[in-house]
Amino acid sequence: MTETPLLELRDVHVHFPIRSGLLQRQTGAIRAVSGVSLKIRRGQAFGLVGESGCGKSTIARAALRLEDVTSGQILYDGQDITGLQGPALSPFRGKVQAIFQDPYSSLNPRMKAGRIIGEPISVHGLRPASEVKAEVARLLDICGLPARFADLHPHEMSGGQRQRIGIARALAMKPELIVADEAVSALDVSIQAQIITLMEDLQRELGLTYLFIGHDLSVVRHICDQVAVMYLGRIVENAPSDTLFSDPRHPYTRALINAVPTPDPEFEATRAEAPLAGEVPSPANPPSGCFFHPRCPLVTDRCKQEAPALEGVAPDHATACWHAGPAPAQAPIPPITTIQQGAEL
Repeated sequence: MTETPLLELRDVHVHFPIRSGLLQRQTGAIRAVSGVSLKIRRGQAFGLVGESGCGKSTIARAALRLEDVTSGQILYDGQDITGLQGPALSPFRGKVQAIFQDPYSSLNPRMKAGRIIGEPISVHGLRPASEVKAEVARLLDICGLPARFADLHPHEMSGGQRQRIGIARALAMKPELIVADEAVSALDVSIQAQIITLMEDLQRELGLTYLFIGHDLSVVRHICDQVAVMYLGRIVENAPSDTLFSDPRHPYTRALINAVPTPDPEFEATRAEAPLAGEVPSPANPPSGCFFHPRCPLVTDRCKQEAPALEGVAPDHATACWHAGPAPAQAPIPPITTIQQGAEL
């Protein structure tokens, strides 16, 4: 029997209306997400990558039920939660939490860390009032911070320390799934490594599932075991992490991997592929056929007229391309440096 995915998106579309004129009539729509389907297994770290504006954060908000979908279904542990509203969503809210990109703007600057972490515990009645302080101290310890941080405001901490507070707040609800939307992109590289190591430890110890959204492929490769690549609201490739980085089949995936700098100066001097030309087209007026065709080095007339479906090209490896052949040799992407979590304190 096939295991039920913890989170599943089925042909999800998210469109935002464009309004103009005195009466604000709808004159068009921004197609932020166009027919995305994906499955995230329990205990998996699923990566979603792509350029800015490709729809990654919209997928995150839709998965969190912070954004209503235009069409399609969102299933959590087999239950359709697409149309749930208000109190009916409460059980789901406790099981799914988020870690946001900016660890400063996502924390209330007027609250001390102890209250930021303890508030969801109190609001949802997870602990008696007399035990909240001890639970906050426990969560701080899990995230590598001493108990004294409960008395500090966000502005009294470094970026990495603030992000640890954000992680502790997410863990307060004892979630099953954590959506990490660019959770380390605003941090220094050395601090990124500490936060990634912390997230890996938490996944192993608490059995967490991650939807990890990012644009730094070295970070995504380090933490994720399955990766999907998005372009202009569509999934163009989906494969296990090792397979995707060793045998990318879509030209866009190859371009993203090729853009990652390597420590090999000889390879850097002889890169076979040039950077992508042009800009991402507007989601309000996407190209016909394959959305990637205006920038693709392999474009043919068929690409301009017909949109390829996301189909399997190898076991557990799917891509949406009419020319999904084996990839040319690539230099390996260097892993991020592993740094002891306590080095920042």
